[in-house]
Amino acid sequence: MADFPELLLDGYYNFRSGNFLDEKKRYETLAEKGQKPKTMVIACCDSRSAPETIFNAHPGEMFVVRNVANLMPPYGPDDGFHSTSAALEFAVQALKVENIIVMGHGRCGGVAASLNSKLEPLSPGDFIGKWLELLRPSAASIADNELLTPAERQTALEHVSIRHSIANLRTFPCVSILEGKGRLNLHGAWFDISHGELWTMNADTGDFTRAPFEKSE
Repeated sequence: MADFPELLLDGYYNFRSGNFLDEKKRYETLAEKGQKPKTMVIACCDSRSAPETIFNAHPGEMFVVRNVANLMPPYGPDDGFHSTSAALEFAVQALKVENIIVMGHGRCGGVAASLNSKLEPLSPGDFIGKWLELLRPSAASIADNELLTPAERQTALEHVSIRHSIANLRTFPCVSILEGKGRLNLHGAWFDISHGELWTMNADTGDFTRAPFEKSE
């Protein structure tokens, strides 16, 4: 049996002697009283776009679910296993979060796979292929646009997928009811890995604009 990865242990030692000591009281309070985050983030499992790092979040501040291509499936109660929907249900109904953010990112592998019609399954189960069917209609329309370069198609679908996931969020009764009452807000965001830039989505137009690097006075 292989030893536990040394790199991770080194990171743990640094955490224990650094951030944990700085946040010790916070961890004790969270352990005793539980979590009460006000924000849920639906993000990609890509290792380059961690929401906690991008938003400089402290322990207990964000409830994060990550999956391939940061997708939110539509409401579909059945006998299947729905991990992202389960996380949403818990965040909204139990934690009573006030904000849900769907956060995509540049150079997303899942989005790239959706645009590649010749891509072969990675395994007989083709779990990724099945999951990315959520993007298939949008991907087909963008892939057929010959006026766009490959990079433009990629970014376009990354943006469209965020808007699509937000629309799927609204198919959940618990989300649509609370949003209608003004008790829940839905947001879209896109992170540019190359430049470390966050782009936020305008709720009315769906357009993405770059967030300022510094807080205005």
